[in-house]
Amino acid sequence: MLRKVVKIRLYPTPEQEMLLAQSFGCARWWWNYGLNKSIETYKETGKALSQSALNALLPGLKKAEETIWLGECYSQILQAVTLNLTVAYRNFFAKRAKFPRFKSKHGKQSIQYPQKVKVLDGAVKLPGNLGTLTAKIHRHIEGKIKTVTVSKTPSGKYFASILSEVEGDEPKTSTEGNVVGIDLGLRHFAIVSNGSKVSKYDNPKHLAKHEKNLKRKQQKLAKKQKGSNSRSKCRKLVAKVYERVSNSRQDFLHKLSRKLVNENQVVVVENLHVKGMVCNHKLAKAISDAGWGTFTNFLSYKLEQKGGRLVSIDRWFPSSKLCSNCYYQIDELPLDVRKWTCPNCGTHHDRDGNAATNIRAEGIRMLKADGTAVSADGGEVRPKLGRKSKLGHSPMMLEAPVIVVTPT
Repeated sequence: MLRKVVKIRLYPTPEQEMLLAQSFGCARWWWNYGLNKSIETYKETGKALSQSALNALLPGLKKAEETIWLGECYSQILQAVTLNLTVAYRNFFAKRAKFPRFKSKHGKQSIQYPQKVKVLDGAVKLPGNLGTLTAKIHRHIEGKIKTVTVSKTPSGKYFASILSEVEGDEPKTSTEGNVVGIDLGLRHFAIVSNGSKVSKYDNPKHLAKHEKNLKRKQQKLAKKQKGSNSRSKCRKLVAKVYERVSNSRQDFLHKLSRKLVNENQVVVVENLHVKGMVCNHKLAKAISDAGWGTFTNFLSYKLEQKGGRLVSIDRWFPSSKLCSNCYYQIDELPLDVRKWTCPNCGTHHDRDGNAATNIRAEGIRMLKADGTAVSADGGEVRPKLGRKSKLGHSPMMLEAPVIVVTPT
């Protein structure tokens, strides 16, 4: 079975917006209450509350005078919140995610419907008292609908993410086809090498284009009194600018990843430690704006849908310092040096193009080491001279060979 998600825009009426706000508030309150209850129970007993234990608290809360309004919310919305909270706890203890956080009414709001949702012609019918919401359905919803998540962005837009299950088998992974290596950067977002040709894609720098507008609106927001309606309106204006930046970034990353996936079967990238790189305060904003992690995720799931393969090489692999011709490694290569000449073979290298070529060659070497057949010609991926590296990548020359010239 295959699962697909389609995100559509919703246009609720003012009455439906009010009902959605109530549902968002109930779901948010129940998440915060359940999280606080789990923390207190863990401090007392050393164990967190299970999903059934949390759900057992709901009937009493719905009858209590202080929280009688909780009974007006569709019951399965609250049960979905309980499920998500227990999954968040499970992911934390398995070290797959951070500890769950309390939710705020100022950020993105969402509720989940696990069943009884119908997609009509230009509308979505939700269970409970919401009824039918006008929607812009730009794609056909295939298969059986599993869950629908209704969300509201900080800018005030409503969306529905429809998860459906489609019959069929996942495509078999194959490496028969083109192989490319990608070196991600800031001056150029991606430098792509197929072994014989290097292509460079400029970094659009989405945040820089809106920085002046964003600064002006943030300064205006800072002058508004906290809790006032004017501050709420200004916060929405700031959120719209951030949304515009996010949409333009997502559009660029989707289009570039789709182009690379359509043209190639195997894509090789570096396993960059972005979280550590943003600790550099001089480059943090530029690195965050680039969206390297999101781009890698897009490549991963699109290649998986196609039956391709994403190969991730070690972040310590010296792709820039290594000569792609003779595999001689130089000791130092500062960031301001964009071109260099190999002291061993005399080959003149462009820093980024050379790195992308080495990343591709290392990816092919890793595939061959795993016993995977690679149809593309990766060239010489193992140098003739040099010793084995402790880092697990291709062996290389650490020093230039001594050439003895005898006089004639």
